[in-house]
Amino acid sequence: MPNGDETPDGPTRRAFAKYGGTVALGGLFAGCAGGGGSGGVSGSGNGTGNGDGDAEANSTESGTESEESDGLPYTAAMEPVGEVTFEAVPEQWVAYDGGFADMVVALGKGDGLVGIGNADRYYTYVYDELPGVDIDRSPIEAHPDVRTKEQFYELDADIHLYDPQMLINWFDWGEDDVAEIRDNVAPFFGNLIFRRSDEWHDYRYYTLYEAFEQVAAAFDERERYEAFAELHESFIADVQSRLPAADDRPSVFLTFEGTNEPETFSPYRLVDKGTSKKQWLDLGVTDALTGTNIENLSSTNRGELDYENMLEVDPDVILVRGHERKSPTEFRDTVLAYMEDHPVGSELTAVQNGRVYRGGYLNQGPIHNLFLTERAAKQLYPDEFGPVTGDEELFDRQRVADIINGEL
Repeated sequence: MPNGDETPDGPTRRAFAKYGGTVALGGLFAGCAGGGGSGGVSGSGNGTGNGDGDAEANSTESGTESEESDGLPYTAAMEPVGEVTFEAVPEQWVAYDGGFADMVVALGKGDGLVGIGNADRYYTYVYDELPGVDIDRSPIEAHPDVRTKEQFYELDADIHLYDPQMLINWFDWGEDDVAEIRDNVAPFFGNLIFRRSDEWHDYRYYTLYEAFEQVAAAFDERERYEAFAELHESFIADVQSRLPAADDRPSVFLTFEGTNEPETFSPYRLVDKGTSKKQWLDLGVTDALTGTNIENLSSTNRGELDYENMLEVDPDVILVRGHERKSPTEFRDTVLAYMEDHPVGSELTAVQNGRVYRGGYLNQGPIHNLFLTERAAKQLYPDEFGPVTGDEELFDRQRVADIINGEL
């Protein structure tokens, strides 16, 4: 396996076998809307901080197939990479975050996972509620932080679901490093969509389902995508039909604070429209920070609010990220209990009413989103959807499992 200073003489066997010898799979930043990013090396790896971005786009690209009887080769496209040609359907894959990993699981390709870029933010326990869906966690545990060239060479995957500009701006890669892995191992195919507050991201964003559609094109799984899209549309429409009038909806403060004894809070702005905020936007909540000059958390904005600042905002509901491996009861017994005993925090309306909840994942895919939207509906509107600790199900688990397992 080459080290970071060595470049192989030519493409790996897999690159030729999977991609027919065509290793320049669409320019590195080909077809970028608004440019493919500065390409400069900035940031020091701490950009994995907590923030978001999922914006509406005016159009959706879709993968196309050739007229050959077997549908090969075919193409798929996503900014900032542009169009990629596949001579065969990718089998082994690695994703940076749980959102893109969840997309591939939804497409029935979960057994091809060989590693993950940020295992701490890939929540696989939701799959336990889906009959017949089982994810092998051993590749995640063996390769939980794939982000170096050496690791990409070692895993030798067929596709890398990473935004290459994220590697450049967070982990000090250069464009030549991205090109090396693209040409000698496999293409990159991804877009940082969970937040929209990074200045370097000056190309197109995608909504969750727009990105999912492109990933489905890359894996040649159009039917599963369409089945998920139909289920999602019906589910969201049903939930939205039951929402109270806008004036009766709570104001929400979304924050990150990963400790059990929070003293300060990193703010998110819901107007940012990141995919990690999709459930809150679909549920029509009011951003408690509306009308303030408080900026969204990002890799360059690390500002925090203390309890006195929080009292000035005094939201109806506080949603705290960083506790997704706790049960609702564990969260209330630690984080909420501490806030209830805090001399200033106890004065917050949300604390007094017990309306402090876990805030959801930073990186969510289509399966995650169904569960998170169901949970959020119960957190925000318990009179309509039942308590968050209740057993009422708002979507059909069996139908989700059937789509994943190809029973369309």
